Amino acid sequence: MSAFTTGSTSATTSRDDAAAASVTVGARPLTIAEVVAVARHDAPVRLDAAALEAVEASRAIIEALADDVEPHYGISTGFGALATTFIPEERRAQLQASLVRSHAAGSGPEVEREVVRALMLLRLATLMTGRTGAQRRTVETYAALLNAGITPLVREYGSLGCSGDLAPLAHCALAAMGEGQVRVDGRLVEASDALAAAGIEPVVLAEKEGLALINGTDGMLGMLSLALHDLGSLLTTADITAAMSVEALLGTDAVFAADLQQLRPQAGQAVSAANLRALLADSPLVASHKGPECTRVQDAYSLRCSPQVNGGARDTVAHATMIAERELASAIDNPVLTPDGRVESNGNFHGAPVAYVLDFLAIVVADVASMSERRTDRFLDPARNQGLPPFLAHEVGVDSGLMIAQYTAAGIVSELKRLAVPASADSIPSSAMQEDHVSMGWAAARKLRRAIDGLSRVLAIELMTASRGADLRSPLRQGPATGAVTEALRATVPGPGPDRHLSPEIEAAVAFVASGAAVTAVASALTTPLN
Repeated sequence: MSAFTTGSTSATTSRDDAAAASVTVGARPLTIAEVVAVARHDAPVRLDAAALEAVEASRAIIEALADDVEPHYGISTGFGALATTFIPEERRAQLQASLVRSHAAGSGPEVEREVVRALMLLRLATLMTGRTGAQRRTVETYAALLNAGITPLVREYGSLGCSGDLAPLAHCALAAMGEGQVRVDGRLVEASDALAAAGIEPVVLAEKEGLALINGTDGMLGMLSLALHDLGSLLTTADITAAMSVEALLGTDAVFAADLQQLRPQAGQAVSAANLRALLADSPLVASHKGPECTRVQDAYSLRCSPQVNGGARDTVAHATMIAERELASAIDNPVLTPDGRVESNGNFHGAPVAYVLDFLAIVVADVASMSERRTDRFLDPARNQGLPPFLAHEVGVDSGLMIAQYTAAGIVSELKRLAVPASADSIPSSAMQEDHVSMGWAAARKLRRAIDGLSRVLAIELMTASRGADLRSPLRQGPATGAVTEALRATVPGPGPDRHLSPEIEAAVAFVASGAAVTAVASALTTPLN
């Protein structure tokens, strides 16, 4: 497994701003921004009053069916391969609790807090649709856990992405029952103690609720929402680092002209090219070699084709956003309560639509990082860096410069290529062949989180390299936008000089990229923000 850390902070929204407004659940589908606000920034949750009435009405239908002498799946029967087994009324509460306990079978490292909070929020959103038959008390308990900052312990492995993210969701349901372990303010405590301290009564699950709490794509969808939020900033940062590399490697901005881009009307490409034009505008470095004395005909692909790659990634993000928004508007459960009062089995819990775009995003993350690393490498080679010292070293022969920083980027890119192998192409049957095809969407989401962290590191190393290369072009200067980025970076990452301990500087650059500081610096220098 990758050793990358995950969970970057928001690029454009401070923690305080994000947490200032509450998020109302139930009135309409949640947005990606709202998922991030609750999951990452602890925005409080409110429950829509009209939706709560629908929850109570749907519960009344389930209770009527529970009294029926005819068996109804998940209400008066067992689950999965035991779907035809009738369960007498006096055993049904035990059945629900047993379902949750047995399915809370995760293993491995703890899943990040923001992922668990997203998981709980999205399950709460489905419960609030009135399509699951959950008790009002259960719904209110989930909201109370989120608002109290009680985070169930969920482990890395356990979901196959079909019948929903069963094990991760079961760990959350277990905590609502007052069982298992949770984290509160970073401390691992028993759920029963945490709920008691917060004044939350553990829920006693009634008919169908076990299924309603664990049948959903909420884990993979939560991670997709967080990833899309982070990629919005990182792909703009990729345009920034590409522009800084073009500038400091004495590349041309002519290839980014709007009329050339219009010959290939790809939407994402047009956005990236427009960003590059804005970033390189009024750059003395670019202007220094625009005359007839410049004999270079074409730049390398890693410079010339950056809008095509970064733009293609943007288009992939747009497609994934469409899928995420559809899923956010969904009511995933099995069986599900239809608007006309029927309780029907269905296959909407299968995670394929979400799994596919999670894998697609991992592919483009790897490719954007791969191109970034190639630009970093060009800076270090005197045969290709247009007159800069080898490895951007201060004293050639004595100093190694950024030689090994490129090794680090290359190692990450190699890892990203492995993470780009699709999880959704795999399937392992389960539940006595009843669940004979699964999506592996949870696994796709987990590797995408590692991939996004890797991309931020590769871009950070390019940023360090390009800014040093530009400094070494003195007295020629960067343009207003790129210069603002270098100036902001210099607050934590020094410029050229004798060899220093590089790891802390790389980590500082990673924090700079992950926080969105490069985008913020550009915004301060341009009258029109980048897209």
